[in-house]
Amino acid sequence: MTQKDFIPKTEPKNIVSGEVSWQSPSNIALVKYWGKKENQIPANPSISFTLDECRSTTSLKYFKKEENSEAYDFDFYFEGKPKQDFKPKIQKFFQRIETYCPYLKDYQFEIHSENSFPHSSGIASSASGMSAIALCLMDLEKELYPGMSQEYFNKKASFLARLGSGSASRSIAGQLVVWGEHESIEGSSDEYAIQFPYEVHEIFKTYKDTILLVDKGEKQVSSTVGHDLMHGHPFAEMRFKQAEDNLEKLIPVLKNGDTSEFIKIVESEALSLHAMMMSSLPYFILMKPNTLEVINKIWEYRRTTGIPVCFTLDAGANVHVLYPENHATKILEFINNELVVYCQNGQYICDHVGDGASKN
Repeated sequence: MTQKDFIPKTEPKNIVSGEVSWQSPSNIALVKYWGKKENQIPANPSISFTLDECRSTTSLKYFKKEENSEAYDFDFYFEGKPKQDFKPKIQKFFQRIETYCPYLKDYQFEIHSENSFPHSSGIASSASGMSAIALCLMDLEKELYPGMSQEYFNKKASFLARLGSGSASRSIAGQLVVWGEHESIEGSSDEYAIQFPYEVHEIFKTYKDTILLVDKGEKQVSSTVGHDLMHGHPFAEMRFKQAEDNLEKLIPVLKNGDTSEFIKIVESEALSLHAMMMSSLPYFILMKPNTLEVINKIWEYRRTTGIPVCFTLDAGANVHVLYPENHATKILEFINNELVVYCQNGQYICDHVGDGASKN
């Protein structure tokens, strides 16, 4: 499917008002996307685990305007309170998607959203938040243009979500999701994310992700700024090639359940992401001292026990501890005994691979 396929071709039905609600999960990239071209196109493909417990719940109330208007008319509430500083992001999102959603200015919207995890703490809140809004809009669109297939619904939801936040494209579908064109992955696209189309070993279908909240504060540098710094970055082209190669290497690993190779690729990707941050101009560091303490503890624990636990990082200080379900009891014991001391207020979130977004 191309961008043109997402432009409605018929006249919409007359829908006066309604309300819809969706839950959309966050995701954690195994192969990272860092750097983008125009129109939210990724500079390299990525693959992620869809999470389950870390999710945004968003409701959309819509009322048809009595008179035509050239303005987007919406109110946004986060956890029950007006959130003015998020409105410009939604305004920009609406501007980007209006060609594909020509009904936006016909309605007045009231958007209510809440997260099951701390906002702006490196748990990809923009991914779950923007994908949930995209899904609510697609629900309205399905009313306006009946007869839409589920495949079209999912692809366009991912396409719209991408225009709000790149990683949000990966929060529609479940388990393992690929975003970005890759010659070895059939159906992959820069325009929207797809469910990983090949065989996945049982061990990866129930993988656990315990997120250690090392620092729950706002990030010093936003992901948007970080992505922009890849333009002219001295190592950018090699980094994009590395991501392509690592995604290629993951295909057989995900099939055969080789946790040793999985760990090498995933940890290398996390450190490469932060290496790009530390070598850009201006350079910046999103890891905190406790992030490094946790990483070293994980390495030592894995070396002494042989248990295939590893870490990954998003663009922030928090550490995602990844491990197979059959080791959950021991790993949680390890976290409580040795890692919780490095978490802000001793907080962490237990999550696992999930099945994607769902309508409330």
